Amino acid sequence: MNSTSPRARRLAVPAALVLVAGMAFGPGVATASPSTVPACAGLDQMRIPASVMSLPTTGGRVTSASVKTGVVSGRTIEYCQADADIFPVDPSAPAIKMRVALPHGWNRKALMFGGGGYNGTIPDLTMNVPFGPADQPAPLARRYVTFASDSGHQHGPAAVPSLDGSFGMNDEAVRNFAAGDALKKTRDASLFLIWHAYRTNPAEVYFSGGSTGGREALVVAQRWPRAFDGVISAYPAWNNLAEILDLGYLAHVLSRPGAFPGPAKQTLLYDSVINACDGLDGVKDKVISNPRGCHFDPHVLRCPDGADTGPACLSDPQIKAVTAMSTPFRWPYRIASGETGYPGFPFLSGADMRTPFLGFGSTAPANPMPATSGYGMQYWEQWVKYFLTRDPNHNSLDVDPRQPGKWLDRISHLSTIQDRNNVDLRPFARAGGKLIMLHGAADELVSHRSTNEYYQRVRDLLGTEVTRSFMRYYLVPGANHANFGAPAFAAGWDSLSALERWVEKGQSPVSPVVADVNHNRTRPLCEYPAWPRYRAGEPDSASSFVCTR
Repeated sequence: MNSTSPRARRLAVPAALVLVAGMAFGPGVATASPSTVPACAGLDQMRIPASVMSLPTTGGRVTSASVKTGVVSGRTIEYCQADADIFPVDPSAPAIKMRVALPHGWNRKALMFGGGGYNGTIPDLTMNVPFGPADQPAPLARRYVTFASDSGHQHGPAAVPSLDGSFGMNDEAVRNFAAGDALKKTRDASLFLIWHAYRTNPAEVYFSGGSTGGREALVVAQRWPRAFDGVISAYPAWNNLAEILDLGYLAHVLSRPGAFPGPAKQTLLYDSVINACDGLDGVKDKVISNPRGCHFDPHVLRCPDGADTGPACLSDPQIKAVTAMSTPFRWPYRIASGETGYPGFPFLSGADMRTPFLGFGSTAPANPMPATSGYGMQYWEQWVKYFLTRDPNHNSLDVDPRQPGKWLDRISHLSTIQDRNNVDLRPFARAGGKLIMLHGAADELVSHRSTNEYYQRVRDLLGTEVTRSFMRYYLVPGANHANFGAPAFAAGWDSLSALERWVEKGQSPVSPVVADVNHNRTRPLCEYPAWPRYRAGEPDSASSFVCTR
């Protein structure tokens, strides 16, 4: 690994800052020999100058640094864990809490993890990348430096930490989270600590995240194209405000009398979709490989006379509800981000509705919002209370995304912060960056149709040839959101090694294979819009399928 490569030089901490910050270590610190063992004790209580961060802060400080030993991916790893606070400009805003894991035997690479939901906690630095393989070590076990932050706020006593949106009352906290400002601040502070730990800079710096973290991955590639060499973006909630408006509309639909399909009816719908469309790809395996080829009419499940007569059928209000879930939502007004709608969720194209928490939930939306309602319904309520109205007592069902009335201006303003929809990734491509994007075709929480749209926008702007020079997008049949629960296909692929080969050796991914980590089977990982079609042979082997359009 060559630390003097052009990208490595761009990642370096400015020499003047190293000299100033190094004064506490005594003469000669700036010329100390590089090491693969971190100088952990020297990091404790270290001041992080505001000048090392490209966005406004009032500096930061390491709050603790200690050597830890843990088993990561079956390997015993010794590393220095440094926790730090990055201080806000607004004294009423919370600090960004960040953490860096600096391994002994460092491989000269670093990886930043993104968050999930509303964030509010520091991600586990020992985890794998989204849809990571079961048979390959996590980044820290590979001796990567790993780092992350809580994105600039700490969750309260919410039953699900990632569903606490109370930080939305503060503008700086909102920008840190939704616009991604905390990402660059954390990256800059982490590289400063890496230099002081090892006396050298990483040769490569990568980013990996899913859901909110997937949006964050696209944010860093677009806003700071020279900050990361490679990015993994999984099931990205890139048009966050647009999706929230759809979630709000669906909360209204599902709260109507008799409209909510309980868990038994959700299972009925799921099984019916599978029965209707499984096999269209050439093999019956409980996986719908070509969602766009699956056309299912929920009216075949209609109860006699449309009345709710039990779990074996759907009433007319329930048919309207599930149809609304899977239909694009368009709003009849303009918002500043330019978004005009959200493409709907793939519940009628094979989503696993046996994980109701991420989809419908097991209880209809109401005021107050039940903890057993769907994740998206609770996300909507938090947004209305803290981002939109900034009234914790506001009834979220009183806000109608189709006719927001006095809230329209605020919605439009928030769209400029939360819809990260600038698809001009040419600066990232010119800087040598590589992007791998993944999504499960059965995602219940972030629609894969939305990611399809993002990818198509990039191709429309940059052209097919330029897009393929730095970007790959794979849609995984049967995979749901983050392999939650018991998906039809629990995806596992070594995207990190593929990204390393692309960035470091110029070898783009060729015929990748994804495994079902819950079953002994594999499938070709097809580059969108292709999908795997069975041709002949063992149905559990990727070699029996061909990517087709």
